[in-house]
Amino acid sequence: MRLKHIKNANVIISASPYLVKDPMEYKGKWNELFGNDNPIEIEIGTGKGKFIISKALANKNINYIGIEKYDSPLVSAVKKLNEVEEVPNLKLICFDAANIDQIFNKEIDKIYLNFSDPWPKKRHAKRRLTSSIFLVKYDNLFKENKRIELKTDNDDLFDYSVQSFKENGYSILKVDRDFFDEFTTEYEEKFIARGKNINYVIAQK
Repeated sequence: MRLKHIKNANVIISASPYLVKDPMEYKGKWNELFGNDNPIEIEIGTGKGKFIISKALANKNINYIGIEKYDSPLVSAVKKLNEVEEVPNLKLICFDAANIDQIFNKEIDKIYLNFSDPWPKKRHAKRRLTSSIFLVKYDNLFKENKRIELKTDNDDLFDYSVQSFKENGYSILKVDRDFFDEFTTEYEEKFIARGKNINYVIAQK
């Protein structure tokens, strides 16, 4: 789907108290920013924020960080946050996940990958968020157990991801090719409305 550019998106999101402008400054110190020792869970590719905001509102004892490469989708996330109660256990980052190991160090409890870009061409496989290149980066993010939950409408990406998890030492705890989740993304709702199945996997090592 084509990304809609929003004029002055960077200015809009920068004014939000939820945006962390210099995330590299908090590497190894994210619990200090949140002001507690609660678990930290991140969503890579948070888009318009529906999933991560809903998770944060429902789980006050868990800290959430939504990471999005582009500023335009985050405008929607900021607007959503302006319409709800204060969410002290949520932060947003506009940052390229290719450099994610520059902002976290052994402090993450779970990674969510929701409807990531499938990069369908074989020559682009290394750009997939479940490629070995990214899985190696993730290893240094986790505090203890390494746990990744992935949802996607793309069957080929799903098969690739499950195999990549296995090749990189992960155990597959759950596979569901017709998954329903109370915490949905905007994309997810569109796919469900079209009758498209949602693939889901939990991987851990």
